[in-house]
Amino acid sequence: MIRTRLLIAALALGLSAGAGQAACDVTGARIEEKLAGKSDLQQDANQQTLRDLRTLRDAAIVLDAFKYTAECERLLAIVTELAANPERAIEQGGDTDEDKAESLVQARKPRIPAGGNEPNPKPR
Repeated sequence: MIRTRLLIAALALGLSAGAGQAACDVTGARIEEKLAGKSDLQQDANQQTLRDLRTLRDAAIVLDAFKYTAECERLLAIVTELAANPERAIEQGGDTDEDKAESLVQARKPRIPAGGNEPNPKPR
């Protein structure tokens, strides 16, 4: 009898813990609709900020795919906050340091592994 109760309690606890691990709802956050609805972000001068916000949204998708639910939700909260206040996003994203930008571009380029094979060879 006690074993049955313990088993039921353990199952209930396991099910409730599993429900807390639900996937991050990137689609439900409707980030693209929020970005599209902000006229400030649609101006040519702010296209980089718009791309950056979309990159953050895409990063949330990757975090969700790798089962980093809490991090995904936190990133969605940040993107939602920035999309709600585009003036702040534009102001914060206005770094014009060219040396920093160049180093970031270099950091994004894939490196050839030590074996000499290209990481993602192009099909011929």
